[in-house]
Amino acid sequence: MSQPPSQQSSWPRAWFNPACRLCPRLAAFLDEIRLQHPGYHAAPVAPFGARDAPLVIVGLAPGKHGANRTGRPFTGDFAGILLYRSLHELGLGSQPESSAADDALVLSACRISNAVKCVPPDNKPNGAEVRTCNRYLAAELAEARPRAILALGKIAHDATLRALSLRIAAYRFGHGAEHALPGGTTLVDSYHCSRYNTQTRRLTTDMFREVLARAAARAGLADDRSH
Repeated sequence: MSQPPSQQSSWPRAWFNPACRLCPRLAAFLDEIRLQHPGYHAAPVAPFGARDAPLVIVGLAPGKHGANRTGRPFTGDFAGILLYRSLHELGLGSQPESSAADDALVLSACRISNAVKCVPPDNKPNGAEVRTCNRYLAAELAEARPRAILALGKIAHDATLRALSLRIAAYRFGHGAEHALPGGTTLVDSYHCSRYNTQTRRLTTDMFREVLARAAARAGLADDRSH
């Protein structure tokens, strides 16, 4: 099933370049994956959701067998289970599961992006790769400044601040932390909804749902359920 225009990957080139090969290590890793898994997307992964969304969720990078396989953020891997189920519960997703980039899922008033658009080896981009890819996130947030941003993890937190030309040291990351940014945007922090964090219970389902609901409330999309 095709997605509505607001959900497609036809983004401005400044936001997303599907042919980007600016990071040699990531480009080589994608070449290797294409040989090993010919059916994988194995290319930069575009944002997903509404272009003018008041809530933007920033993740780390595509998972090797998740978004890098399917071509859509948090789709087809463990991290997406909690994220999309929670979005659905808040009325921000049309269905609670995301299995393929061409399924029926549509996001409402939110968008999911990544600090790094290509899958990194061992799911760990290096500093140079985060900085190089930051041009895309910077263009995305400059053109469509959301009312709230939910950063999933410290790398996403730092990348968001860098994209907004703000001093990282002035805004300390912490799960549940909120930061009032210049221009009226609120940055909300969460631990990443990765398999490791949820299985070790560093991040519980209730913790994630609470912080997502709070970010949605700051974006004007839901009542604040944090109190």
